[in-house]
Amino acid sequence: MRPSSSPSDGLLGGLSGVPDVDGELTDRSLLQAMLDAEAALARAAAEYGVLPASAAEAIAAHCRAERYDPVSLGRAADATGNPVVPLVRELTAAVPEHARAWVHVGATSQDILDTALVLVTVRATEPLLRHLDIAADAAARLADTHRGTVLVARTLGQQAAPTTFGLKAAGWLVGLVEARARLVSARALLPAQLGGAVGTLAALGPAGLAVSDRYAERLGLATNPLPWHTRRQPLIDLAAALGGLLAATGKAAVDVGLLAQTEVGEVTEGGAGRGGSSALPQKRNPVDSVLVTAAARRGTGLVATLFATAVQEHERAAGAWHAEWEPLLDLLHVAGGAAARSARMLSGLQVHPERMRANLDETGGLVLAEAVAARLAPLLGRGAAHDLVSRAASRPPLRAALLADPEIRAHLSEQEIDAALDPHGWLGSADRFVERALAAHRGTRS
Repeated sequence: MRPSSSPSDGLLGGLSGVPDVDGELTDRSLLQAMLDAEAALARAAAEYGVLPASAAEAIAAHCRAERYDPVSLGRAADATGNPVVPLVRELTAAVPEHARAWVHVGATSQDILDTALVLVTVRATEPLLRHLDIAADAAARLADTHRGTVLVARTLGQQAAPTTFGLKAAGWLVGLVEARARLVSARALLPAQLGGAVGTLAALGPAGLAVSDRYAERLGLATNPLPWHTRRQPLIDLAAALGGLLAATGKAAVDVGLLAQTEVGEVTEGGAGRGGSSALPQKRNPVDSVLVTAAARRGTGLVATLFATAVQEHERAAGAWHAEWEPLLDLLHVAGGAAARSARMLSGLQVHPERMRANLDETGGLVLAEAVAARLAPLLGRGAAHDLVSRAASRPPLRAALLADPEIRAHLSEQEIDAALDPHGWLGSADRFVERALAAHRGTRS
């Protein structure tokens, strides 16, 4: 099991997590979720006459995490392969004698631990989604504010053609909006688990299905057509959604890191006192970009593990189930940290339009070669126009080479060449794409 303290409290954990998410991922939080499942099971079973109501309330009264020691439970779990068995033993000993026979009635260990992990996930993703919303709001502001701020687009690491910083930020925004939608959907479908020893709920008799549905309802979780002990689609859907979130935040982080390079200098991360170096006094490193990128890289392995464990044997997995627990909690940990750091990174991002324009102009107009060829194409054909402009582009600066080329001048005036070399005239549908992104974002707030 994970340490009893928040994962963010460790020497390295604070670099990958965030306290409000990690507060829901502690051993104490997982233990309380297991006890919440036990209490809901007892009460649901009592409603359908499986056990006395007085026994259910006695059991529920002892389902408080502070009564139990996660460390000792974790040590005892080594003998049985999961922490539910020693917890049930201690819970049984704690309740009044008349209720002892009814503790954990009809359930198997996997029912309680699966349900507890689902509860932890639901609780941890609440603050995670709040951070993601702040990041999306910040990306939306950047997109709207800079929809007319030109910068050079880069493909395969090279300057390509003009775009706008607003469109770049809109790309980040749509990634975040889509990631949020996938996570919300996967979260809403996370079901409670109750199937008993082999998924038949035989120990609950004819009340089995009714108890199972009421159990889920009491916990505020979805129901599933049948127990999902070895049918792990809910968890791989969740893993995919969290992986998508890390990909979306990682995309923005990588872009910010590249734009913040000294030689580029088009953005700077905000935050007083952040980004220092132990060796170089002048350094101001893009720390949030670095840490979000690290989370995205780390998350791929965790997602892969959860997908790899999803193929399981018969009615109970021999090891694959056990392999899910910590990667799932780790994935929530790094996704929470990535969402929070993305919110801070984008909210405080300092944009430098003058540097963007200087970098765009650095090649002497070469990034507008496509625009010039597009003006010539209707007159000469695409191939001939491309070859003419390519010849001129080999003798930069481009404007001078175009004006000096008699074949080009036979078809384009100086004014037409200047118009073609204006980056604002070669932005295509950039502004309309920004508006679409903003509309998608507004839709998440309606």
